[in-house]
Amino acid sequence: MAYKDYLDSVHKLNPQAKKRKKSLLKRRVNQVDFAKIKNVADLVDAFQGASIQARNVGQCADIFERMLKDKERPTIMLGLAGPLIAAGLRKVIRDLIHHNMVDVVVSTGAILYQDFYAAMGAGHYYGSPQADDRELRDLLINRIYDTYVDEEKFAQFDTLIGQFADSLPARKYSSREFIHRLSKTIDDKDSILVTARKKGVPIFCPALNDSSIGIGLTEHYFVAKKEGREPITIDSIRDNYEITQIVVKSKRTAAFYVAGGVPKNYINDSIVMSYIFGKYTGGHKYAIQMTTDVPHWGGLSGSTLAEAQSWGKVSKQANFSMAFIEPSVSLPLVFGSAFQKKTHKGRSRLAFKWSGDELKEMKVKK
Repeated sequence: MAYKDYLDSVHKLNPQAKKRKKSLLKRRVNQVDFAKIKNVADLVDAFQGASIQARNVGQCADIFERMLKDKERPTIMLGLAGPLIAAGLRKVIRDLIHHNMVDVVVSTGAILYQDFYAAMGAGHYYGSPQADDRELRDLLINRIYDTYVDEEKFAQFDTLIGQFADSLPARKYSSREFIHRLSKTIDDKDSILVTARKKGVPIFCPALNDSSIGIGLTEHYFVAKKEGREPITIDSIRDNYEITQIVVKSKRTAAFYVAGGVPKNYINDSIVMSYIFGKYTGGHKYAIQMTTDVPHWGGLSGSTLAEAQSWGKVSKQANFSMAFIEPSVSLPLVFGSAFQKKTHKGRSRLAFKWSGDELKEMKVKK
């Protein structure tokens, strides 16, 4: 018996099933054709018709472009985690800020510190994951997978941050205010910190302690106590208060997650916290994430954006996509596609007016 005859005998499709099958087999997967690809934007567009993670990257890029072109002008909140500067993405992140493609940044402390480290003239060097780490320890070289940094420079700049904290009035600061003030001590056109200050983009770091900035602040705390003076304090709950004011003053919000970690949950929790101000935002209108974390371990970093809908963090009507690809590959593709298409052109920036912990005004600046 032929296989087709066998199928007909045990599983013959009725007319309704045949119609459904035809509808499901309507669109073919496109083959990536480099004869038609001239740049990153063309490649990412081609990915939208491909499969597996290529399709997810294409969908993330498409949703990011929709964020940028949306006439409601959602406030785009960028979450940053992972060894992004060691990976070579410092300029990409800086350009996202410079070209008004994001409005708020929430980052790990390590990313902000390594931007500061680079702005001070120190480098990230080509290394090897097969290096002899005992030799590197003897040479005071720290390894970030296949990248080297100079521990002597780390020690110097940790202390410098502590000394900068010594110069501030002894009171409570949000991470946003402290980072803004710290950015004034450097002047580097390629710096994330400097560009955010010049563009008026607030940077929050809810895990500031967990970084070399935190080490410098601990040195400040130690010295201040030893000398009998009051140290400054980073008030993490003030951070919550400040970022939630941004959320409630926004028409809509959109989330752009690079990796996961604390920044992802922090941005999502700012949506939940809007109830404190008597407002329900409906959740992010758009959300994208590029990560290597996976959902089946149950952790937040890899949890799906669909799962966030159950918490009200992402709108039930949201456009969202996740690409399970390491960000040193996926972020340049998503950014590069939008940049080459000039999707950001004409997008206004937000102007924030702060008085202490109060967001007095947030308006679109033409």
